[in-house]
Amino acid sequence: MKVADQPLYSVTAFTMLDFPGRTAAILWFAGCNMRCLYCHNPQIVRSKGRGGIDQALAFLEKRRGLLDGVVLSGGEASAWPGLADLVSQLKAMGYAIKLDTNGLHPDAIARFLNDGQLDYVALDYKAPPAHFRRVTGTSHFARFSKTLDLLASQREVPFEVRTTVHTDLLDEDAICAIIADLEQRGFSGTFAIQNFIHSDDRPTLGNMPPQKRLLDLSQLPVTSFATVMRNFPAHFVTG
Repeated sequence: MKVADQPLYSVTAFTMLDFPGRTAAILWFAGCNMRCLYCHNPQIVRSKGRGGIDQALAFLEKRRGLLDGVVLSGGEASAWPGLADLVSQLKAMGYAIKLDTNGLHPDAIARFLNDGQLDYVALDYKAPPAHFRRVTGTSHFARFSKTLDLLASQREVPFEVRTTVHTDLLDEDAICAIIADLEQRGFSGTFAIQNFIHSDDRPTLGNMPPQKRLLDLSQLPVTSFATVMRNFPAHFVTG
C-alpha cells in the first residue's frame, strides 16, 4: 500500500467535546504544513500515515445512526488531496462535518463552502503577521488571511477562531493585534484563547518549556464577538 493511500494517523471513535452540539468521531490526518513550536502532536505532524480511508469508512458505516458527525483534524486535513471525495462520501452517509484547519489551503475551504459540505469550522489563528513565522515555521500568513476572509464573509457555516498562547511566543500585544484584526474583518463567531498546558509526558514539536507566566487577561480589550478562555485556571479567568 502506498503512503498516499494511508493518510490517517488514527481514529478517535467517540467524542462529545470536539464538535459542538454533536456526538462525533475524529479522523486524525497525518502530516502538516506548519511546524508550530507548541504542537502537542509531533508524532502526527511527522507521520506519513498508517491507516487507510477504506477502514475509516467501514467503521463509520457501522456507526451510522449512533454518531452525528465526523471531525476532520490532524495534522492538517485540508492538505490531503482526496479530502473533497471523502467529505462527499461522509455527507452521503448522513454525517455532519467539522473541519479543524490552519487555513493554509483557502481554495479547498472555498470549494467546501460553495458546495455546502461543511457544518462547522475551527480555524487556528496561530499568530499575527509579526510573529507568524516564528510560531508556525511558515511565512504564509496571506493564505491564512484569505481563509479567514472567506469564513468571515459568510453566515451559513458557524465557525470559531482559536489561538493557543504560550507567553514565550505570544504576549498581550500579540493577542490584542489578533482581536483588532478580527474586529476589522467583522468577525461574529467565537474566539477561543487557549492556554498552553505543559506536560512532561507529551513533549512538543519545539520542546517548549513551561510558561514563566500566564497571559494577563485584564490587558485584553472587550470584544464585540464572543470570547472564551480555555485551559486557564478557573480562579484566573473569573478573578
